[in-house]
Amino acid sequence: MITIILNHQPYDGSDVTWNALRLASTLHKNGEDVNIFLMNDAVDLARDKTLKPDSYDYDLVSILKKLYNGGVALQACGTCNARCGIFKNEPYFDDKISSTMHVLSDWVVKSNQVLTF
Repeated sequence: MITIILNHQPYDGSDVTWNALRLASTLHKNGEDVNIFLMNDAVDLARDKTLKPDSYDYDLVSILKKLYNGGVALQACGTCNARCGIFKNEPYFDDKISSTMHVLSDWVVKSNQVLTF
């Protein structure tokens, strides 16, 4: 099991989030169990209200949804929902992904590797 923790605003002018999602996709395709935990401003990635800027090549929310629907485990910090991101207090695209530090802690302990972006 590999846990990937994202912290950055999805469309921050860098490819940090895109590269994390590419890695998660490749690991999953290679048969790895992949967990993605969104914290801090990365929680905007789990909000339908987050739209791809015209200047950006990839719709990161759609990529995340495809990974989630394809079996990648996804959780987003419940506390960060109200505190972080551009769209504070906006709902996540699935209520089931709102999570806690307890879940992240369990994932970290059980994972063979933990990566942060």
